[in-house]
Amino acid sequence: MSELHYATLTDTARAIKARELSPIELTEAMLSRITHLEPGLNAYATVTAELAQAQARQAEGQIARGDYRGPLHGIPIAVKDIVNTAGVVTAAGMPIHAGNVPDFDATVYKRLKDAGAILLGKLQLTEGAFVNHHPAVKVPVNPWHEDYYAGASSSGSGVATAAGLCFASLGSDTGGSIRFPAAANGITGLKPTWGRVSRYGVFALADSLDHIGPMTRSAADAAAMLAVIAGFDPKDPTTLTAPVPNYAATLDEGVRGLRIGIDVDYNEDGCDTDVIDAVREARLIMESLGAVVKQVKLPDPERIIAAWGSYCAVETAIAHEATYPSRAASYGGLAGLIEAGRQVSAIDLMKAHHERLIFSGALSALFTEIDLLLMPTQPRADFTIREERGLFSSADGLAGFLRYATPFDMSGSPTITLPGGFTTKGLPLSFQLVGRHLDEGLLLQAGHAYQQTTDWHRRHPAL
Repeated sequence: MSELHYATLTDTARAIKARELSPIELTEAMLSRITHLEPGLNAYATVTAELAQAQARQAEGQIARGDYRGPLHGIPIAVKDIVNTAGVVTAAGMPIHAGNVPDFDATVYKRLKDAGAILLGKLQLTEGAFVNHHPAVKVPVNPWHEDYYAGASSSGSGVATAAGLCFASLGSDTGGSIRFPAAANGITGLKPTWGRVSRYGVFALADSLDHIGPMTRSAADAAAMLAVIAGFDPKDPTTLTAPVPNYAATLDEGVRGLRIGIDVDYNEDGCDTDVIDAVREARLIMESLGAVVKQVKLPDPERIIAAWGSYCAVETAIAHEATYPSRAASYGGLAGLIEAGRQVSAIDLMKAHHERLIFSGALSALFTEIDLLLMPTQPRADFTIREERGLFSSADGLAGFLRYATPFDMSGSPTITLPGGFTTKGLPLSFQLVGRHLDEGLLLQAGHAYQQTTDWHRRHPAL
């Protein structure tokens, strides 16, 4: 733990529990690092220094009295700036909400706070959690190389976690926005089953597609975070009532005998060579650990990607009814999505709904034959900010980039994104595993097994 800011959450938690590490000193060290690096990284929308110091003093006193609450106690974290935090601005990447100071905590943050986590601040994101940042917002910078893509909506969460500006963060995923910044920044991102984590008090992009989940430096860290934030919430009637298992208890059970499905044609069509190589290498490692790889055929992804576009647009228009079109002049590129959503006909929306049902049913049937799916996170391995603008400015370019992400937002399936190497340019590579509904424990178990064999997740940018 010589580079403490890059230590895993679980390693840091053990040191705090053993009273070898002070939450107060740890928090001060993290705030100092933020002060030093943040001007060049733009990861934070708001730094909550005074709140963090007060929470650190409280945590240290509780632990000294023997009131240790678990692996989040005394750990400095940060949350995406769509998560309501009482008394702290929640702007959702939009200047129009710069004065929005909630008077209540989102359930997901309240659970972290009750577990003793320390809030360093709120993390920057794209406008309204869609594709592009608002023109008035400073864009988070990839800590591996400032000229390259830092991920989509949860960009601040990816940058802060990778750069050692927090020990873990919360992100959200509607079309890939936990997975893309996890991939771009070389960290672990877990998108839970839809409804596994409460969305009460979280600014919506598209309600039936939004997933809230942890962005961390290891699968074990993600397990610790998920155990705290998952579970039924009476304030969010869409949350699932299934009990929350002890994810940490099964981490070491490995992948021997697990059936991992791979659709080679789907995985490799249109992908960069570096991406293809990383997924192939992940397959070899999983096989060496005892997993059984099966060739499968994924349900048609093209139709479900098109259906996602209609769903996302309509639900975004609903989420912004209070301010659009009445304050349309304050919007950036998000206005285009909202306008598109306002033009979708009821017939077209129901066609999209039927595609969603068909894809979800076919995927559920596929999971009777396998336990996990292995595939890329994104088809491009590394691309510059300049290339990003061109790629995302066309409907076809965006759809192609989303091909491994949006289908599993439509199905509500859990996924884990894992670091899987580096490109020839020195940017992180990744792959993802997809599981059955409520099989987060198996995803974390497989991710942990992979990370016990590789060290990609322990490599960090030189800052």
